[in-house]
Amino acid sequence: MEPIIVFFIFFLFITVAWLIVTYNRFIKFKNRIEEAWSGIDVALKRRFNLIPNLIRAVEGYSAHEAKILTSTSEHRTGSTNISNRVEEESQISKSLRGILAVAEAYPDLKASANFMDLQDNLNEIEEDVQKARNRYNSSVNKFNTLVESFPAALIAQKFGFKKQSYFS
Repeated sequence: MEPIIVFFIFFLFITVAWLIVTYNRFIKFKNRIEEAWSGIDVALKRRFNLIPNLIRAVEGYSAHEAKILTSTSEHRTGSTNISNRVEEESQISKSLRGILAVAEAYPDLKASANFMDLQDNLNEIEEDVQKARNRYNSSVNKFNTLVESFPAALIAQKFGFKKQSYFS
């Protein structure tokens, strides 16, 4: 066999192997992003499910703040679009901060064992949301770096891999 044919076959083999490995890296990072988003979604659903209990605990002390949180939580659609979901969760977070501020104004509420348990659960859930958000953003960072890196960008363009948004 001629040396040029051997070189051509070797070059073709290396090129195909690189294409396969790079494509599989895109898929791996894409799946990690989906897994991380699922972690965020689970934590946010846990937080959302805790809200009615907080509302019941606060209602007797301050009906106004409870109404604000109730109306905010009723507007949650559970969107799968990241930018819409970030907006919804931001509104809920603001309302939750208002409810927790109410506890400062009402010492009886702050001393309630039920409210303290709910607040501890909320803090735990918020930590879970933060960890899941960090995992998600780390996965998005790796994926976006691969999308923008040459020559992987050629594969990204060919197969429609686009930069992902961070969850802020």
